[in-house]
Amino acid sequence: MGTIRKRRRGTAIVETAQGILVTAGRGGVFLLPGGEAKRGESRTSAAKRELREETGLKPYYGKHLFRHVGKVHRSHGHGHFQDYHTVCLVKAHGTPMPRHEIRHVAFYQPGSGVRISGVTREIIEKYYSYKKHSTARQRKMSLIDRISEWLGF
Repeated sequence: MGTIRKRRRGTAIVETAQGILVTAGRGGVFLLPGGEAKRGESRTSAAKRELREETGLKPYYGKHLFRHVGKVHRSHGHGHFQDYHTVCLVKAHGTPMPRHEIRHVAFYQPGSGVRISGVTREIIEKYYSYKKHSTARQRKMSLIDRISEWLGF
């Protein structure tokens, strides 16, 4: 297979009441907003920059959630690449509109019928799992904090 180029990517999860924001180019398959980090740019900054470029949203918050390694793909030119995603929860102001190479924006929810890529599905499932476990940890900590307070610790 030869050398596999490692692509450092920032990937944004923007969750709204309508679902998780996804974007599509000409192919019509929806992906999470994001893209390759520039030299010296953090992947969280790349996720926010790409969100702004692709949708016009104005990010005001970004939090690293987890990393996700994609499958190896053949490059259009020559060789192979593999995406190393830093997945970030991003909050932003504005109404998303397709810009630059993006032709469509949509909101994904399970069963919504929005056609997402395999890696987007993997990342969203990982996010839902992360969120579920994070909420359980918060509830557990809240209970411990309340008991500690009640006992006077």
